[in-house]
Amino acid sequence: MNAMSPLAGETAALRQDLAAAFRICHQMGWSESVGNHFSAAVSEHEFLLNPCWQHFATIRPEDLLRIDARDGRVIEGAGSPDASAWCVHGTLHRRKPEAKVILHAHSPYATALACLKDPTMVPIDNNTARFYGRAAYDLAFGGIADAEEEGERLAESLGDKSVLVMGNHGVTIVGDTVAAAFEDLYFFEKAAQTLILARSTGAPLAVLSDAVAQNTADGWVAYRGMADRHFDFLKSQLPPL
Repeated sequence: MNAMSPLAGETAALRQDLAAAFRICHQMGWSESVGNHFSAAVSEHEFLLNPCWQHFATIRPEDLLRIDARDGRVIEGAGSPDASAWCVHGTLHRRKPEAKVILHAHSPYATALACLKDPTMVPIDNNTARFYGRAAYDLAFGGIADAEEEGERLAESLGDKSVLVMGNHGVTIVGDTVAAAFEDLYFFEKAAQTLILARSTGAPLAVLSDAVAQNTADGWVAYRGMADRHFDFLKSQLPPL
């Protein structure tokens, strides 16, 4: 029997992590019926994506579809991803091969922030400042994101940032690994919660200076190892399927 190649092993591990991310997202209350979608690149042109309308809580590694970002016909067959998933993930993986993992969600506070006239993630504490200089904003909401031009606009809006706040819609996070992307999704939701709660008081915000905000954002780099440890813990708490 031939030994498993390193690449095959990496793909299997990636499937396990991405499948776990769906289930963890559901446990945190961020899933939405059988919609929303996460993806992860397995090669320069191919990526893993959840099947159309399969509930996050049920997704196993073997359920994930392997999609070619160059082939728009992928949405025509049985079991194909929905048009919105293809619009967002197909376009981003095709336009930005450096985007290894892409998580799109409608988590409650991130979505509430996205629905403000000015959805800027204002730096007022450690968590909000984590995203200082890292967030892009797309405020041209046109309904469900299922048109080719919508995907192209999102890719342009994201630019070189790792977080895209989609006005009147939700948030999309880009990361190098599932753990890193999920950690940003987790902290963006916490940051949005803090900002929404602070704004709800009606009192003026104590906004950090640009220098302090940048210093805080830079300070988070030394804590990047938290992502793997946190994600490993969250995976350990998942019930078996």
